[in-house]
Amino acid sequence: MSQSSIFHRDLNSDLPVVVAGDGNFLIDATGKRYLDACGGAAVSCLGHDHPKVREAIKAQVDKLAFAHTGSFTNQPAEDLAAHLVARAPKGTGAGRVMYLGSGSEAMEAALKLARQYCLEKGEPERRHIIARKPSYHGNTLGALATGGHAGRRAPFAPLLIEVNHIDAPYPYRLQHDSEGDADFAVRMANLLEEEIQRLGAETVMAFVAEPVVGASLGTQPAPAGYFKRIREICDQYGVLFIADEVMSGMGRTGTSFALEQEGIAADLTTMAKGLGAGYQPIAAVMAAQKVVDVIKAGSGKLWNGHTYMSHAIATAGALAVQQVIENESLLDNVIARGKQLEAGLRKAFAQHPHVGDIRGRGLFWTIEMVADRATKAPFDPADEIAPKIGAAAKVRGVMTYPSQGCIDGINGDHVLLAPSYTSSEAEIEQILETLVHAVSDVVRG
Repeated sequence: MSQSSIFHRDLNSDLPVVVAGDGNFLIDATGKRYLDACGGAAVSCLGHDHPKVREAIKAQVDKLAFAHTGSFTNQPAEDLAAHLVARAPKGTGAGRVMYLGSGSEAMEAALKLARQYCLEKGEPERRHIIARKPSYHGNTLGALATGGHAGRRAPFAPLLIEVNHIDAPYPYRLQHDSEGDADFAVRMANLLEEEIQRLGAETVMAFVAEPVVGASLGTQPAPAGYFKRIREICDQYGVLFIADEVMSGMGRTGTSFALEQEGIAADLTTMAKGLGAGYQPIAAVMAAQKVVDVIKAGSGKLWNGHTYMSHAIATAGALAVQQVIENESLLDNVIARGKQLEAGLRKAFAQHPHVGDIRGRGLFWTIEMVADRATKAPFDPADEIAPKIGAAAKVRGVMTYPSQGCIDGINGDHVLLAPSYTSSEAEIEQILETLVHAVSDVVRG
């Protein structure tokens, strides 16, 4: 293509021009088809041309695009909020939803809402945030500071607010050989209590965690019992629990909310990617009723507003996405195709000398690449093993999500898969076959 005026992510790249979507395939200007096995970044959970979502967006365009939320509400926004609140994990209470334009904005809004809650409750000394490493919570400054990915944080470190980090449960590298899963879960969760006590319990505002860690660690679920212990600690010390479900929520791991599978509810929940499936930019924060009650009894106002909150077209599209997932029983397919994907990955890579770990849940899976399986030693980051595997798969017509830095923000290569909820058996097989070839193109088995 001719020289672009877009500030692309890579100024030396020569990107194909995508012109159409056909089911779970993207089509470029040359007619080449790419099976989307990652949804961009776990976004396109219904593929790229679902007719019911398109129809809902077109119908709303003919009615209303925008009216400022300082003066009006609109029906699609109201209906979507009611839909989400009704399906929230048990323990959330009635709650309320606010809308944003991206996952990063949602995290910023959640942090500000947590601070407002503390102030309205008469606890202004609560200011500290505790999050985990590795983690990724967005690219705006507050969200980036909250994330525990050293490589992404480093260039902007002087601009970031202070956030305290504990280790996320990463069994492949952090679980002791003699340690059972239950003991590991408790040990890792208790890191939160230790950090709260170190900072002073009366000063801690919120704990932030992804129920299934996404891009930074590669679809890592928590060990059973971990989040129940986290919930106990947060309740004991009066700390708000913010669940970042931007990647793992809205059906990606087999349930509407990822925390459903942990048997607990968060105080604040962020969601984005699977919420709108890429048809419109949209994100949201769900606040539990206890948060709503404190603010309603205090100022009665939301102190953090954005121009495009409750955008009628975006919420109409997202509501259609959620209705399709439910009406077409797509979570059943997520579970079935997820089992197929897991089985296929384990069959292909369980004994591979350069695949150290296979992990995930639902349609959210990762292989971690290692230079030496016995020692778990990573490849040199300069070798760019994961990016090369991603490029090899793309040449073969399948899009994956390669990343580096899962160990410490710099070292560690993994390749993440997040296929559409509408994936067929044949498409999962194509993904698996292509990944096997792509790995072989880059490292010898």
